Parts: sequence; C-alpha cells; structure tokens
Amino acid sequence: MESKFYQPDERRAQKVHELFAAIARRYDWLNDLMSLGLHRRWKRRLVEMAEADRVGNAAPTVLDLCCGTGDLAFRFSGRVIGVDFTEEMLRVAVAAVANRGRARQARLQPTWVRADALRLPFADDSFDVVSVGYGLRNLADVEAGLREILRVLRPGGKLLSLDFGKPDNGLLRALYFGYLRTVLPLLGRLYCGDADTHGYILVSLQHYGAQRGIRELMGRCGYRDCGFEEFVGGTMAINFGRKPD
Repeated sequence: MESKFYQPDERRAQKVHELFAAIARRYDWLNDLMSLGLHRRWKRRLVEMAEADRVGNAAPTVLDLCCGTGDLAFRFSGRVIGVDFTEEMLRVAVAAVANRGRARQARLQPTWVRADALRLPFADDSFDVVSVGYGLRNLADVEAGLREILRVLRPGGKLLSLDFGKPDNGLLRALYFGYLRTVLPLLGRLYCGDADTHGYILVSLQHYGAQRGIRELMGRCGYRDCGFEEFVGGTMAINFGRKPD
C-alpha cells in the first residue's frame, strides 16, 4: 500500500506538513470516529503517567511535541508549551481556547510555538515532561527526534509517546491492519476528499518501530527505565522513558 503523503526521503517533512494542513479542521472529530472515542481515555492515561511523580502541588513543566490541535496539551495542568510544525493545526488549537468555557479559561493556557521537532528552540534541560500524541511516527528522523527530546528534558524528566502499535497476536494484527487498509482510506475519502489522508496511517506504521522498536531505540539514545503500556491488544501503546539523573 502507498500514500502520496508518505515519502521516505528528504521530502518527508514537507509531505507530512501537507497532510496535516489538509485535515486540521476535522482532525479531532475523525480521531473520535476512528477510535470510538477511546483516544481520549488513552490520553488521560498518558497524563496520569506523566504526573505520577508530582510532589505536593507542584505541576511539571510540559512540552507537548507535535501537539496538533492541542487536544493532549489541554489535559495537563501547570506550564505547558505546545509545539507543532503545521500552522493550520496550531490555528485550531488557538481557536479551541476561546471555545472551552470559563472553567478552562481560569486555568493557565498552553503556549503555542511553531517549530521543527528536530530543531527545538529551547535550552538544554528545560522540561520535566515531553509528551507526544501520534507524532513520533511522523518525524523525518525518529532517532534524531528522540535525541532532541532527550536534550531538552531535565535530568530525571520523562518522555511519553502515544501512538499506533503492532500487536503480537497474528490474527489480531491481520484484522487490525485490514481495518487500517480498508476502513481508514474510506473515511479519508468521505470526510477529507482524499483516501490518502488516512491511508497514510498504515503506510507510516509499516515503516515505524512501534512499541518494541521505539523502546529499543530509546535505550540506544540514552534513555533509562524504558518501557511501554499497551491498549486493545497492542494496537495502541504509550512508550515511556527517562533522562538519566
């Protein structure tokens, strides 16, 4: 299977930018549709894991990388910076602030920054937590991205990345990949006018290490306590690891 939005060469970043610019307005709604709303539960779990080491009322300083429309960034308390490469996604995030009501307006809102995940405009040792929701898989160079995240994490800080996984069970994997191969391109055609917008997911996943490959790569990059937590038989997973003290 192919997608015009997946290019394993120097055009990768530009094609990913074109993809997310095309689907920005419908991104959150389609996530609800594709996952039957379960992505919200998985994101809540990521935030729980990120804040598990909180001492007293101290909230972590969070970088939400590849933040998209801000759906994950809004779930954190404290100081949060959302970074994305796609201006159209960040516009949706900014607009969402105005639509979240007085209760959310009373909380500290994320700061939005347009930047490349491989060249972050932050000093070394800046963040307690770096979160990534469905973004690590889209980087032009995943290893370079992991090393850049490690640079901006404070000693002892945590990386948590939620993304599509690859189930161990052969039957489940076949059913899951069949769903990604047939149903998602149909949704892309119906709601975005282009099957490739969601056919991209399977193509990118086939070239992605998923939970086990990312755990190994994080270890090679210098993270410690690396592991993952799986959902729905391993079709989704949160990878995690720490920067050494």
